[in-house]
Parts: sequence; C-alpha cells; structure tokens
Amino acid sequence: MKTKYYFALGAFALSLASCRQESLSDDIREAAPIVRLSEDIATDAVLVKFGTTLSDAEQKAVESSGGVQLQRVFPSMPGKEALEREYGLDRWYEAVLAQGDDVHAKALEISRIGNVQVVEYASLPTKSSDGAVYAALPATKADTAPFNDPLLSNQWHYKNYGNPSFSKNSVAGADINVLDVWASLSCGDPDIVVAVVDEGVKWSHPDLRDNMWVNTKEIPDNGIDDDGNGYVDDVYGFNFVTAKQAEKDAPWTDGAISWDKGQYDSKGQWQGDSGHGTHCAGTIAAVNNNGKGVAGVAGGSGKKDGCRIMSCQIFSGTGGANVGGTARAIKYAADMGASIISCSFGYTVSFSSDDDYIRRVGTAEIDAVHYFEASKNNSVLNGGIAIFAAGNENHAYAHYPGGFYDIISVSAFGPDGLPTYYTNYGPGCNIAAPGGEAYHIVNRWESMVLSTLPSELSQLGIDGKMEKGLDYGYMQGTSMACPHVSGVVALGLSYAKKLGKTYDRDEFKRMILASVNDIDQRISTTTSKSYAYSQKDLVLAPYYHQMGTGAIDSWRLMMHIEGVPSLTAQTGKSQWIDLTSAFGTASVSLTYLKVEVPEATVASLGLQKIEPTNAGKYPAVVDPSGYAYVQFGRLYVSPTKLGSGKIKISAVGGGDHLGGGSNPPGGMELVQEVSLIARDVPGGNGTGGWL
Repeated sequence: MKTKYYFALGAFALSLASCRQESLSDDIREAAPIVRLSEDIATDAVLVKFGTTLSDAEQKAVESSGGVQLQRVFPSMPGKEALEREYGLDRWYEAVLAQGDDVHAKALEISRIGNVQVVEYASLPTKSSDGAVYAALPATKADTAPFNDPLLSNQWHYKNYGNPSFSKNSVAGADINVLDVWASLSCGDPDIVVAVVDEGVKWSHPDLRDNMWVNTKEIPDNGIDDDGNGYVDDVYGFNFVTAKQAEKDAPWTDGAISWDKGQYDSKGQWQGDSGHGTHCAGTIAAVNNNGKGVAGVAGGSGKKDGCRIMSCQIFSGTGGANVGGTARAIKYAADMGASIISCSFGYTVSFSSDDDYIRRVGTAEIDAVHYFEASKNNSVLNGGIAIFAAGNENHAYAHYPGGFYDIISVSAFGPDGLPTYYTNYGPGCNIAAPGGEAYHIVNRWESMVLSTLPSELSQLGIDGKMEKGLDYGYMQGTSMACPHVSGVVALGLSYAKKLGKTYDRDEFKRMILASVNDIDQRISTTTSKSYAYSQKDLVLAPYYHQMGTGAIDSWRLMMHIEGVPSLTAQTGKSQWIDLTSAFGTASVSLTYLKVEVPEATVASLGLQKIEPTNAGKYPAVVDPSGYAYVQFGRLYVSPTKLGSGKIKISAVGGGDHLGGGSNPPGGMELVQEVSLIARDVPGGNGTGGWL
C-alpha cells in the first residue's frame, strides 16, 4: 500500500539578467534588471515596475513604443492610496504581449524603455505532491486535553507525550506546547484574521465554517463589487487563479473559491487540488471544543471566539496564479483586514546573497509583502506579520520569498524533535515547527500532521481504498510547519489584545523568534537518525545551528507578552534552576521572602513535594504546600510531567529585611513571577534557544 504525502514547495530557478540602471538617456541606456523566479513562466505577459507613476499619456506612449498593453497589477483600495504609493504598488503593471511575441526578447526590449525600474517574468507556481492521506480515525479524547475535539489526541504536534504509535523515536515535548495556553491564557480572538495564501480553503467544512472570515459588506452572488475593493462577490476571500477582468481596470470577477478541481490522468492518478489550503487552515483555526474532528491552534474555546481564516487562493486544480496574481492576493489580505499571512508556497531560489540587490530593484511579491506588513489591522501591532514555509528540497537555504532577510521562514521537525529529511535549513530559516515525517512507521501516517481536508477528495486516500466523505487527514512538509507558527502568532496577538498590550511590528517579530525551545542540543548529541521505511539514515551535523532560533513554543510567546521570564526544567528529576533572569546577577545574595506555587502549576507539571535543606545565613524559603523552594538565588523543583505554569517569588531589594514600621531601615519587596516549562530534555541555557 503506497503512502501519499505532500511536498508543498515547487521547483523553481532564478535568473537575474543585466544590472541596475545607471542612466535614463533617451538615446542609449543600460537595461533595467530582469528578474526570473521560475523556469515555468507565462509567455503572454511580463510584469513591469516603473520609476514613477504613469500618467495616461505616458502609459499610451509606453504601450506604443513597446507594442504591449499595460494593465495595473494591483487594484487601488480607497483610503490606502498613500501607502500604495509608499511601497510602489501603483507603479506595477502587467504588460500583455501581442500574439506571437517572444517573451524573452520582449522582456529585454521593455527593460530598455526609459523609466522602467525592473522587469519581472510572470512566473507560475508549481506543486510537487499528488495529494494527502485521508483517514478514518477513532473518536477518542485524551484525558488531559482541555477540549472535546475527538481527534485532538492524535495531534501530537500540539502536545507530544512521546507516544511510540506516532513514531518509534517519538520524543515528549516535540510540539508547540499549546495546551496550557488554551487552559488559562488564550484560545484566540475573532478580530485576529489569518489569510491562508494557498489552495482554496473549504469554507463550508464542518470544522472550519464557524471560524471563516466573512466580508459582511459584500452581498453574495449578485455580480456586483458592493464594497468597492475591486473584487466581485468576495465573501470568504477570493480565487486569484480563475479571476478575470472584463476590461482594463474593471473589477475582478470569477473569483469563487474552490478546493476540488482537477482530473485523472491516463494512468488513473488524480492531478489537481490536494486539500492543501484546507489542511493549513485547520491547523491555524479549526473550531475547538465543538465535539467535532480536530483542534486548531487559535480555534477558540467553542464560544465563537476563534481567530478567523481568510482564503486567498493562488492554486486551483493543476494551475496557479502567476506572480502578479500571488502579489494581488497578498495585497488583498492587507486591504481586507488580515493580521497574518500564512504562505506555504515558494520558489526554489535563494536571495541569501542577493538581499541588497532585491531590496533595491524590488519584486511584485516583496513589495506586496512589505505593504502587508505596513498595514495596521488590529489593536496590537502597527502592521502585519508574514510567515512563509522554508521549502522541502533539503537545501541549505530557505526559498524565496521566505528566505528574504526580513520575512519569517519556517523549517520543520518531526515527532522525534529532530529536523525532517525534507526540510530546508541554513540561511533564511528563522524558526522551526512541527511538519511531520511519514517514514517513522511502516505503512502508517500518524507521524505526519493531522488536520482538516475536503471530503470531496477523500476517495484519493491510500490507493483509493479509503471510504468517501472523510473530512480529516494527514500531510507533511514545511507547508505544515508554517501554519503552526501562524496559529501561535495569532494566539499571541489575541492574548496581547486581551491584556491591552501594543507593540511595534518588528519588536513582535523578535519576540516570536525568541519564543523557542532549544533544538540544537539533541542535534549535537545525535549523530544520525534512521527511518522505519524507505529512507536512508539522515546525518544531523549539517543542521546544527541551522534550524533558526529553535522550536516555536506558544507558552513562551505568551510569557514574552506578559513580560514574565521563562525558565526550563527537565522532567523526571529534582533540580536547581538559576534565577538570574528574574532577579539579576545579584540573585544569589538576595534575601528571599516567599515562594508561591499555584495548584494549576502543580497539576500541569506534576510537581513532587520536596524536602529542603537549610544552610546557615541563607535558609531555604519554601512554598507553603512544599512543591518548591528558593535558596542561594536558585529555585528547586521536581517536575514529573511535560507542562507549563507560573511561580511567584518575592525577595528583599536593598538589605536583608523589609523596611517600614518599627524596623530599622530596610529594603523594599521585589515580587517576580516566573514561568516554568518542563521538557524531557535539559533546557540548555535556560532561555529556550539561541539568537
């Protein structure tokens, strides 16, 4: 029985022709840069960015001299004209070629027209997967889970207990550590919208429909652009693959979202949609606690309080939008209120050595991403967060656009907490998340990522032997890692909103990259890993310090938002934990007053009662219930379970006793709350990763 799985990122190549223009002479000028992202390009058009906005007369002159028809790439959004100009979106045009024109010769000819800043081939996206694994799963609920979603216990990527049924080498803690966040901090917020730039999301899916973003200003199916945003009948998002314009600068039509397009080839193999966008959407925000299927990272608590999913469709069947359509999808997300774009696609080019060049000349997608990141759509940030998959070709660099220097790119680890055999790594890879890995168990799929899928495609399961009508299944790839980070970021924005916090966008991006658990310690102590089926051993040395800052941890991000230091403990042992991060370098000489361990923390970490030892001038200060004590600037605990919680510690600042009252002069009370995260491996430097 053949297992089908998903590799999300297409195969592309880069060609940068000519160089940056130095002269705009009317007679002889050097050609503007020509950017090519893919071997697969549209032959009837190229994209052109001009140095200034074209007047009608200038546009006609270019069309006449170039023998092309110019059409704006980006519809203008009322009220955002200034921001569009700031990021050059008003200067991007699609140059439609005359029938029979050679696209390469025409691109070079256009590049020599005065005022042309860059020419970009209309690259086309590709997908390198034949589908997903649909599965009929037992409806069981883990006793420790906070929600009643019956398949939550199969989602090891949220809370991994080291169950060997997921992988023979499954490691407890190889997950995003989200259960305690759900239990006490945040489950999501409907004001936080995540745009899934991907295949179409099945908006009617029983586990997604209540968390779908809805454009309330648009009347469905009336054929009118009711809200004036340039798109007709865009209720749950828009399909940028099938979209058309009746005439130049008219509203885009025919944008109905789809998720089941394709056909069977001559060998009876399905070619087309795989459910990829629906799968990513479910990881981000499948509805939680509704008694159905799976849980989503930011899917709420069952009270219609989950984050919302917007579908920006750039793949449909065997085709896809060209780079202009993809850039339009990103701008649409910005204009229609998304706070995050989750982009599980890319091109197999690396700009790790060409960042400065690309920053100067620009590409349509990069300009659109920067426009998105400058668009304020929530009360927490002054902009948006763009998150991309790093790529699945096992290349030693992240693929474009995620590999660009200021965009978050996500690499993947499996249920063993180690890099997957397919993940890209190295320059441009910023952070890691669960992506799943098929070959841990022979002819099984539980080591991949479980999420929502369109039931219309479920007959495409393992060799067509699965029953129809299934709404859930497995995929793997950095495509699956990306929405984990998107969901965690959505949770973070939801929690920050709840607390009334505000941040600069770049500050929040730094917080995301610092909210990690160490992945390098296991890489450095493990020479290689083997698979149960069909794969050679994977040598791990090349991944050391190459998987970004570490493995995303949702609890740590919430603690960064609270401003609470996070400490790491190892399960199964009694240990001292340094308090320098909470009380500074003088922590060892402070006089401590109290330690308070809430019951929720005791339960989450499975803390054992411990007996302190006193030492002369600095006696141990013990939690009243006996689960922790502080001495010599260190916290002593004994956790037995994976978990997260808080502990409150107070000390004297300035002397060995508190001042006030009839006491001689003394110090003030310092009260510090610390977060304690218990993992199955030592915490390394105790900060959860390197930067």
